[in-house]
Amino acid sequence: VQLQASGGGVVQAGGSLRLACTASGRTYRYYTMGWIRQAPGKEREFVAAVMWTGPTTYYADPVKGRFTISRDNAENTVYLQMNSLRPEDTAVYYCAADPTIYHVPGTYNYWGQGTLVTVSS
Repeated sequence: VQLQASGGGVVQAGGSLRLACTASGRTYRYYTMGWIRQAPGKEREFVAAVMWTGPTTYYADPVKGRFTISRDNAENTVYLQMNSLRPEDTAVYYCAADPTIYHVPGTYNYWGQGTLVTVSS
């Protein structure tokens, strides 16, 4: 599976962005997909995950109620809608696939290249 993330940019606090991750490979739709972020000087942090069946989603506490993950298997794409952005959301956001444990970044087997999100105060 190859993953290509897009949609990052600079936004003011309180604004919104939507990230997209397009996957290639016939087995994509059977993978759990996740978004992981890494802020400057910090370790990678789980953000959200969606199970391959689609409806089941998980979120890290800091983003609950603000971020929404979804997937479109017909388009081989996973989205992360980010609302009410805060300066502490500033990070490189990676899409990743096929984890052993969805909330542990190191267990994901496939990674995209990352897209930078900068939230200004």
